[in-house]
Amino acid sequence: MRPTSLEEFSGQRHFLGSDQLLTRMLAADRLTSVLFWGPPGTGKTALSGIIAGHTGCHFVQANAALVGVKDIRQILQDARSRVETGGGRTILFLDEIHRFARNQQDVLLADVEAGLITLIGATTENPFFTVNSALISRSTLFQFEPLGEEDIHRILTRAMTHERGFGGMELEISAEAIEHWVRISDGDARRALNAMEVAVCSQLDGEATSQPRICIDLETAEQSIQAKALRYDRDGDGHYDHASALIKSIRGSDPDAAVYWLACMLSSGEDPRFICRRLAILASEDIGLASPQALQMAAAAWTVTERVGMPECQLTLSELAIYLATCPKSNATAQAIWTAMADVRDGRTVPVPRFLRDSHYAGADAIEHGTDYRNPHADADAGTQDYLGVDRTYYEPTDQGFESKVARRMPRDSAGEESTHA
Repeated sequence: MRPTSLEEFSGQRHFLGSDQLLTRMLAADRLTSVLFWGPPGTGKTALSGIIAGHTGCHFVQANAALVGVKDIRQILQDARSRVETGGGRTILFLDEIHRFARNQQDVLLADVEAGLITLIGATTENPFFTVNSALISRSTLFQFEPLGEEDIHRILTRAMTHERGFGGMELEISAEAIEHWVRISDGDARRALNAMEVAVCSQLDGEATSQPRICIDLETAEQSIQAKALRYDRDGDGHYDHASALIKSIRGSDPDAAVYWLACMLSSGEDPRFICRRLAILASEDIGLASPQALQMAAAAWTVTERVGMPECQLTLSELAIYLATCPKSNATAQAIWTAMADVRDGRTVPVPRFLRDSHYAGADAIEHGTDYRNPHADADAGTQDYLGVDRTYYEPTDQGFESKVARRMPRDSAGEESTHA
C-alpha cells in the first residue's frame, strides 16, 4: 500500500501542501539535497520513492546500516560517470543516515556540494545531533510529523478496497476495529497497516481453494496490535524533548500535562534523579520567591526519591510536579542573578565601598575601612545606605504569591518610593 504518487501520499501538508516548499521544488524539477527527519511510519521512504518516479534522475537506494564507505564511493563514481556520459544526475536515497559515522558522512560532502549527486537522507534521529553540520548546511531539512487520525483512517480504508491491498477479498471490518487501529498506531501508518494484515491473514485458510467472507471485529483488532513502545532515547532527542515538555507544562501551570509527561519519562526508564534535578532547578528559576516552599518541596522529593527509588518514588514525583504546576510563578530572582552575572562578565565591576569593607583587624580605621557603616539592628535608617555604589536594579519583585509581600518589604528612599538600588 505504499503510495506511488503525491496524490496518494497522506500527511505532511506543512511542506507537501499546495504551494509548499517541497511541492514547488518537485513541480519545478529543482530538487536539491534534502534530509527527511521524523518518526517511523510517517512516509520518509515512501516519499523518496515518489520522488524517484517524479524526476528524470537515476535513483539509487541504500541503507546506511548495510553499506560501507567502499559501497558509497562506488555509487559516487557511477554518478560521476553518468554525468560525464550524458546519463543525467543521480539521486541517492540513504535510509537511516544517522547510522553513518561522521567520517563516513564526509565521503558524501564533495559530490553533494558539487551537485554531482542529490542526496535524500532519512533519519528517525535529530540530525543536529547525528549528521555532520557541513552536510546539514548543504541540505534542506524537512521534519515529518506523526500522521493525523484522519490520515490513518484514510489509509486503512483505502487498503480494504484497493487492488494493492485487500480489494480482491470479501472483507468486512467494523468501525470500532478501524478506530482502534487508528488510535493505537499513534500516527504510524506502517504499524496500522501491519495490524490490518495480521488480523486478516490470521483468518485465512491456507488450504482452502476459496476464501469465505472475513469479518474483523474489535476483539480481533485488539489482538492484532500491541501497545506502541514509547520512542524515548535516554541519550538523545526523546530525552531532551520530554524533559522540555515537562518543564514547560509546569511553567505554564498545567498539572495534567505535567503528570502525563512525567509518566512518559518514568515509563521509558528515565532516571528519577534526573527528573528531581530538573524540578529543583525549576523551583528556583520559575517559581522563586512567589512560593519559597517550592524549593523545600523539591529538595524533600529529591531526598525521598534517592531513598525509596522506583516504583514508589513516582508518587512523590507526581506530588511535586502537581505542586509546582499549581504554584504562582516568578523568575524575578533568576533574572536578578542572570543580569548581575552578565554585568560582572562584561567588566562592569564595582569596587566595594569603603564603609562596607572588612574592619575586623588592626589598622582598618586608619585606612577608613568600615568607617561610617550603620548597622540595621541599631539604626532604623540603615536601609537607606547605598550598598552597591551604582544606580543599578537587579531584583524586581512581581505581585505573584509570597513575592508580593516581599515587594512591600523592599527598602524605600526618603521620598517614599521604592529604592532603585539592589
